[in-house]
Amino acid sequence: MGRVEGKIALVTGAAMGLGLADATMLIEEGARVLLTDINVEAGQKAADALGENAAFAKLDVSSPEEWASAIATVEEKFGGLDVLVNNAGIVIVADPESCTYEDFKKTNAIMNDGVFLGMQSALPLLKKSKNGSIINMSSTASHLGYPPFFAYSAAKGAVRSMTKSMAIHCQMTNLPVRCVSIHASGIETPMVQTVQGRGDEAPMEIPKDGILPQESLGCPEDVARMVVFLASDDARFLTGSEFIVDNGLLARPADIVQ
Repeated sequence: MGRVEGKIALVTGAAMGLGLADATMLIEEGARVLLTDINVEAGQKAADALGENAAFAKLDVSSPEEWASAIATVEEKFGGLDVLVNNAGIVIVADPESCTYEDFKKTNAIMNDGVFLGMQSALPLLKKSKNGSIINMSSTASHLGYPPFFAYSAAKGAVRSMTKSMAIHCQMTNLPVRCVSIHASGIETPMVQTVQGRGDEAPMEIPKDGILPQESLGCPEDVARMVVFLASDDARFLTGSEFIVDNGLLARPADIVQ
């Protein structure tokens, strides 16, 4: 039996990258998953490839109306919801001086407003689960200063604090829902490739097994494994916590002697 056997999940930003890896591994471990994304063609193709335990719905996470539609779809297709993975995100490279207000608003609409809307929209269904879980994708950018990713860092910081507030709200109101955040460092995804100027190149080959060297990027499966664990009943005592998936980045002193 898989670690999330019988669970129903909704994953945002699931057409590619981390979201697709999350959806894929959740299905491999026994869940049924509604993949959502603003990219309809890629999202539908991904869901079709994953088989009968996957479905797709278009979702602009900054739209309350589209969230209502996505929640109705997951209930109609699968009968409920146990796991919400708020993964959708963008990054606009701009420091505090060059970041425009439009860039700031767009970034936060997706990763700040989007997470708020997702949690609020999904909660009525999650309340009906025996062990519901909300997994919010934050970043090590919520812990460190990254001037070129100013708006991105602001949004991920909001995700970090919203996660804790939602977790305690669910406890105080006796809801069977946990809420946690994942803080990954660099992962080889289309978004990271684009930021690094490699958008037209094939992804780097990153070993799927063994210990990675200090400067290595991770692969999407490194994050997906954490998502599956946090979605499982084995994580029942974990809420309000932040899970660092960073190959030691936050633990490493800047002036370490080699």
